[in-house]
Amino acid sequence: RLGTREIEEAVSMHPNIAECAVVGVADSLKGQLPLAFAVAKDVSKLSSAEGKKRLEKEVMATVDKHLGAIARPKAVHFVTLLPKTRSGKTLRRSIQAIAEGRDPGDLTTIEDPNALEQIKQALHA
Repeated sequence: RLGTREIEEAVSMHPNIAECAVVGVADSLKGQLPLAFAVAKDVSKLSSAEGKKRLEKEVMATVDKHLGAIARPKAVHFVTLLPKTRSGKTLRRSIQAIAEGRDPGDLTTIEDPNALEQIKQALHA
């Protein structure tokens, strides 16, 4: 069985990825598909749509190499920070809710609310 943790580890193996979060989003055909949100080490490579596409393809190729095409994310969205609690835990449930168009729930422990805004913007870019 393959989980989001294994996919996160594979995405993180790319040399230009500082950290990432992978969530499963509802899909009518497959049930759920992985969706990745990543923080790049070198943001200058993301300055153009072409650069983002290139890095997304490289990240997907890294996942293919380590886990196979079955684990390839539906998409890789790039953000400058991931939503986390003050204690440093990534708010995966909130990311998943936003990706599925649901209410993100209780956000009283979030460190930086702008991180969720970035998730929303990345999804609609």
